[in-house]
Amino acid sequence: MTGAPPPAGGPAMELFAEFRFEAAHQLPHVAPSHMCARMHGHSYTVRLTIAGRVDSHAGWVMDYADIVAAFEPLRTQLDHHCLNDIAGLANPTSERLAIWLWDRLMPAVPALRAVEVREMLHIGCVYRGPQSII
Repeated sequence: MTGAPPPAGGPAMELFAEFRFEAAHQLPHVAPSHMCARMHGHSYTVRLTIAGRVDSHAGWVMDYADIVAAFEPLRTQLDHHCLNDIAGLANPTSERLAIWLWDRLMPAVPALRAVEVREMLHIGCVYRGPQSII
């Protein structure tokens, strides 16, 4: 497309970082016969998506080390713990965990665009913030 002005800043880009942790939980608001009513554990995977423009000088949207540094205290708080015992996670569904993570990451990672939480390889959810409309 000729004559179009160049985009402000560098190219638009999404980047991601994935993290793993092990944790136990049980869901207090399901029927007693539901399998998730019993205490059990998962090998969680969390994928953070960050969006922005590539900085022309640095050559990146955000330093991956900054993403790791923002997530590490949360991973430490969650890893090998019972999620039900963590403030704000009394009913620790994947959806509530994604929102919990979003709320704690946004101050340090304002370019955060999505938090994906997977309890198992093929099961999980994606939260895109309170402005998301489904």
